[in-house]
Amino acid sequence: MKNIGEAPQEELATGERSTRNRVARSILDHGPSTAQDLANRLGLTQAAVRRHLDALVADEVVAPREQRVYGARTRGRPAKVFALTDCGRDAFEQSYDKLAVDALHWIEQSAGGGAAGEEAVAAFARARIEAQAGAYRDAIEAVQPEERTQALAKALSADGYAATARSAPLPQRGEQLCQHHCPVAHAAERYPQLCEAETEFFSRLLGTHVQRLATIAHGDGVCTTFIPHGAPPQTTHQQASASTAGRNPA
Repeated sequence: MKNIGEAPQEELATGERSTRNRVARSILDHGPSTAQDLANRLGLTQAAVRRHLDALVADEVVAPREQRVYGARTRGRPAKVFALTDCGRDAFEQSYDKLAVDALHWIEQSAGGGAAGEEAVAAFARARIEAQAGAYRDAIEAVQPEERTQALAKALSADGYAATARSAPLPQRGEQLCQHHCPVAHAAERYPQLCEAETEFFSRLLGTHVQRLATIAHGDGVCTTFIPHGAPPQTTHQQASASTAGRNPA
């Protein structure tokens, strides 16, 4: 992988470049992060982290933004977080995105375009998910129900999605599945059927109606899916409605 924030040797020592890559990788693995978050995870001072962040911002690898708050907002100014830009994500091996977009465009046009073309892309997206389903099903069937979201996150990480699971903020009762990396983000930006098929699959896999709260493809720093606790198995109607959750509601 190309070094992120790479500069001429006389301007940037190897150790500095390596640390800068670690900062960017930590944002990829954990999502938009504050300087304090990064300092804690990497064992660095905030001053050191901010120096690397300034360089990454200058190189357009990361960009600052206000921290997105779910639920009740606390007093005071929201903390500044740093998220990877498209340029930053490109450095983490997204070189096949153009090929994917070209292939999906061919599928769409071969089906006649319009609604028929959109459905052809959706059918491909569902088939693609099903082709990968075995490992995910094995992962969650091997654990207790309360451990399934965590097991799914681990299986997704093995496929390059850098996924984590955590308790959802109150007053929600459930968990948030967070995918901090999307290998097909650019393709999903053009063809949201990829996100929609994934959301439908999560619903079927976990036996409950899930809600997609945010997606990298629509400009969010992380793909976030809410998985409720104690929800009854979803109906066929709910499964169908889940397909719209791939589109960012914001």
